[in-house]
Amino acid sequence: REGGLASGRWAASACVLTGASRGFGRSLARLLAPRLGEGSVLLLLARSAEALADLAAELRSGGTGLRVECVAADLGCEQGLRRAVAALREVLPAAPPGRLLLVNNAGSLGDISKSFLDLTDPDEINSYFAFNVTSALCLTATALKAFGARSGSSRTVVNVSSLCAIKPFKNWALYCSGKASRDMMFQVLALEEPDVRVLNYAPGPLDTDMQLLARTKTGDPEMRQFFQSLQESGQLIDCTVSAQKLVNLLEEDTFPSGAHVDFYNV
Repeated sequence: REGGLASGRWAASACVLTGASRGFGRSLARLLAPRLGEGSVLLLLARSAEALADLAAELRSGGTGLRVECVAADLGCEQGLRRAVAALREVLPAAPPGRLLLVNNAGSLGDISKSFLDLTDPDEINSYFAFNVTSALCLTATALKAFGARSGSSRTVVNVSSLCAIKPFKNWALYCSGKASRDMMFQVLALEEPDVRVLNYAPGPLDTDMQLLARTKTGDPEMRQFFQSLQESGQLIDCTVSAQKLVNLLEEDTFPSGAHVDFYNV
């Protein structure tokens, strides 16, 4: 595919990654950095300034000529989202013209000790969706407009999705509905913008802090036991393994735009 993300070293690119400071995002950043050619820019977003700075220093030391920029911002609050939007508008118009890759990875579980009937506080619900849905929509729209539709360039948007986008889980009303909302949102993007490649990638059950919460805080005891059994039977996936599958999908570039692709189906 012309302008696609070929294997090996990519041509000068602009890459934006949210939720970059730990877990899947951190693993993905470490895989992407060596592939980004000289003159490329990697923009990392997360809440933790210290963890971002440590990661950026590590990636800059790779000797590839990669420019790494960090934005420490809470995407769930208006001030943090505005800071992130401003960074995109500053960095992307001057970014290399070859390609844009945006990975919407930032996300949270919500209070999974609560059942559906416990979710009566509108502030809690609105706060959840502000971080998990609103920020992804605002950042994606801003990034695509700031980079622009340049002749000969490619633009790819990844939504880090979940099995929960297509299957309900008890006590996970917020998480499941947030993931389902994001999947549909990016399917609409794929329809409206046929020149943008869009992928909803479900990375599988990752061995992260989020899984620790799942097996210790989920209100429903059967669900808690299910997540505990995943860990005890060694079925949790190393973040780097799943991130590598995503990189492979991007380099092969054969997925239908807007598709939901699961780790286990690749």
